[in-house]
Amino acid sequence: MSSSASVAVRLDGLTKRFGRTLAVDDLSLSVPSGEVFGFLGPNGAGKSTTIRLLLGLIRPSAGTAGVFGVPASDVRRAHGLLSYVPGEVALWPDLTGAEILELLACVGPKADLSYRAELVERFALDLDRRAKTYSTGNRQKVALIAAFASRAELLVLDEPTSGLDPLMEQVFRSCVAEARQRGQTVFLSSHQLAEVEAVCDRVGILRAGRLVEIAGIAALRLLHRSTVEVGYDGTEPVLGDIPGVVDVERLEANRLRFTLSGPPGPALRAIASADVTSIALREPTLEEIFLDYYGENAR
Repeated sequence: MSSSASVAVRLDGLTKRFGRTLAVDDLSLSVPSGEVFGFLGPNGAGKSTTIRLLLGLIRPSAGTAGVFGVPASDVRRAHGLLSYVPGEVALWPDLTGAEILELLACVGPKADLSYRAELVERFALDLDRRAKTYSTGNRQKVALIAAFASRAELLVLDEPTSGLDPLMEQVFRSCVAEARQRGQTVFLSSHQLAEVEAVCDRVGILRAGRLVEIAGIAALRLLHRSTVEVGYDGTEPVLGDIPGVVDVERLEANRLRFTLSGPPGPALRAIASADVTSIALREPTLEEIFLDYYGENAR
């Protein structure tokens, strides 16, 4: 496999201005083939603009974007390698769900028709209704079924679960896992942190058009603080001058809580000097990591 083919998505110095507004600012990243990559940020961070650049729907002010070595500007070749689901799906209003799926199967990458029939059942979609009668969630289902049923090498999903109920969100997560097992690459843009945390191998956090972090979810958590609770008998462990330990709090008799950042070794050695009866560590959720970057306004 060539090096270009082993990279599903490559962005190099990608920049987009709309007048005086800098929507995407010198964005560089690569997503290897077969990975589920989460592209995270609040509304207005530049996620959808980045995806429009990747799809060749708009031209960059600077930099390049491509899929499997094909420039985004070569729309015909690039779109033969991918399936795309936007956050707000528009369908042909007078066509039925069945007719739309047939049409999409003809114009996009080859579809697995037996798997598509299975997805229709799993997403509980009524194929006989016309699209103009569909709710927002049902329109999303049509696009998701078409994308997951395709054998596109890359699935580009931009806020794909908008309008889905929690049960259908679980079906969506299962479909992402199945796409990974088939070797497909998934580029998932979302502001639903639990969704990203559940399905993604790595995550990139976008802030005001700039990439502020990119890492595997486990590695990303290590960059941030964890909460530790310790129970002990007798003498209290001395934690005041231990590197990485802050916000030491006495909860009750013989119990401490503190915040830990960085390597845990020094704190563990300090705790081990006491007669420890219990210890619990809670890692930060992706939402807490996200709020570290954006502050409370990110909510």
